[in-house]
Amino acid sequence: MELTKRKLIGISMLTEPTFSMMMIGIMMLALMTMMMGPGSAEAQDAKAGEAVFRQCAACHTLEAGKAKIGPSLHGLFGRKAGTVEGFSYSEAMKGSGIVWDEPSLADYLKAPKKVVPGTKMTFPGLKDETKLDNLIAYLKQATQ
Repeated sequence: MELTKRKLIGISMLTEPTFSMMMIGIMMLALMTMMMGPGSAEAQDAKAGEAVFRQCAACHTLEAGKAKIGPSLHGLFGRKAGTVEGFSYSEAMKGSGIVWDEPSLADYLKAPKKVVPGTKMTFPGLKDETKLDNLIAYLKQATQ
């Protein structure tokens, strides 16, 4: 095949006509993927996180103002730990100084009693990073 000089999106390159078409296709696919952003992955993670949350649902609810053994998680992100009205927190949790965001929640859920010694939460921790990430993605959506 004869090579020809083509200009592809401002870049001169020697190509075969079929190769340049393939490159355009690859670039278009990459561009569309970037434009989609993380939303698609987050939705998938959140879906998987919903299944992980079933363990949490034994003690926690997502409904505002309704507590079980643990406090409601409604409005969790940005909230200071130990401040849900009407829930009886341990002094350790109330004095922890934690404001819930992704990193603080991830640290706590990995090892609750290590992060807040004296917490009432009996959950031993979630060690699987993927499940933890998925759970947090779900909680970000479900606790608003």
